[in-house]
Amino acid sequence: MVIQPNDTVPSDSLETNNPRFQFSKGGEDLFAKAPDAEFNWQKCAIETREHLRDAMNARNLSFLLGSGCSSLVRSGEEFGIPTMAPLAKEFLNSPNPSAPTIYLTDDDVESLLSMLGINIKGKEFENNLERLMEVLFSAKFLLEKSSNLSFADCKTRIDSLISRVVQFIYNKCNTAQAEPEKSPVVSLYQTFYRRLTFRERTLPRPWVFTTNYDLFNEIALDRLGIPYCNGFSGSVERRFNPSSYRYALAEQLDITSRRWTSVDGYLYLCKLHGSINWIEDGHGLFPIREVPAASKAASRAMIYPTPAKQNASFGSPYSDLFREFQSQIVREQSVLVLLGYSFGDEHVNNIIYQALTIPSFRMIAFVNPNIGGVVERLRSLRDPRIWLIGGKGADSTSNAHYFDCFVENFMPAPPGNKVETAVEWVLKELLGRSSADPQTESSNEER
Repeated sequence: MVIQPNDTVPSDSLETNNPRFQFSKGGEDLFAKAPDAEFNWQKCAIETREHLRDAMNARNLSFLLGSGCSSLVRSGEEFGIPTMAPLAKEFLNSPNPSAPTIYLTDDDVESLLSMLGINIKGKEFENNLERLMEVLFSAKFLLEKSSNLSFADCKTRIDSLISRVVQFIYNKCNTAQAEPEKSPVVSLYQTFYRRLTFRERTLPRPWVFTTNYDLFNEIALDRLGIPYCNGFSGSVERRFNPSSYRYALAEQLDITSRRWTSVDGYLYLCKLHGSINWIEDGHGLFPIREVPAASKAASRAMIYPTPAKQNASFGSPYSDLFREFQSQIVREQSVLVLLGYSFGDEHVNNIIYQALTIPSFRMIAFVNPNIGGVVERLRSLRDPRIWLIGGKGADSTSNAHYFDCFVENFMPAPPGNKVETAVEWVLKELLGRSSADPQTESSNEER
């Protein structure tokens, strides 16, 4: 069966309107038989966690983090970065569309409609900023090949729009990351990686793929002191070198016998759509450079969220990154866990579909079970290798398929979690006391 993003199925094909927590395995909800009066969310969460514990011990483990992982809304307030739908609405609906601004203007809309017949305020763009970028890149590619001088103004307009979209996304990411020590999103990522690093040492190191442009992953890993490979090498000038993904970090146990073992916690990070701290620098053999996010050069951020521009998304580093994604998930005994991803990228979906042709591959998607389209098609396959988890969270204000719920309720805790908690308590309750505390001073004097 060919699965397309906008496909739907007849309403009577499967039960999908149940708002409560669902765990679909092979097309059947494991918790569907429990009457509403007897349904216990916590018990279901514990059972789900045990299923995940087994799956995440697979030989090859990968995660795909979508835009939903960097968005955290609590009490109506966004603490992270909005997903593509809110970003599109903000960019397309400027408070003052007639004034010069980074947002879309009335002149932009009228120019593209009159010159190319493209209505960039149409329904297909209102909830997807990446779809707008796809059309803009396609139009730019066409106009660059045209010798018609009457298109010069249109090309300039499109170049300006692309630059403004990139700047808009860059600003959103930078604002959300301004104070990482106070960010609850960074805390969630830290918990995620802290638990992930307790993976059995004898198993291959896990891979984390993401379509996000922000630096929440890197900030969390740096704050935890976890070593990772993101495809860049060097110190003064860090440049993208795909061969670095073939390296592993090891420690020497015995100098005389040259015994080595892999470093605990090491992992691979692969940003499929680029990053706000990547720029194109033509010097040297490897032209893609990593720079501090706050530097002036970062305004040239490489964030191409679509394969429409042939020499961008199909060239380095994007072709190398997608090749790593495909290579990793088609390996024997591979498990891919999808978080914050709603199957909106066809080029990513196609690689996942290819992996489903491998008998030992398993896909675990935390996704809204009622969104239809690809998710409903996947459920209708009734494939026991496809797990779909989502629905209502522990209370009425949360959802089980959100990143925070996964980290706090479903992600298996490491064996040393009790020790880790005890150490945190000592640091907070004992060593964290002020030296000016009279009780502390008197106790020190008695000693």
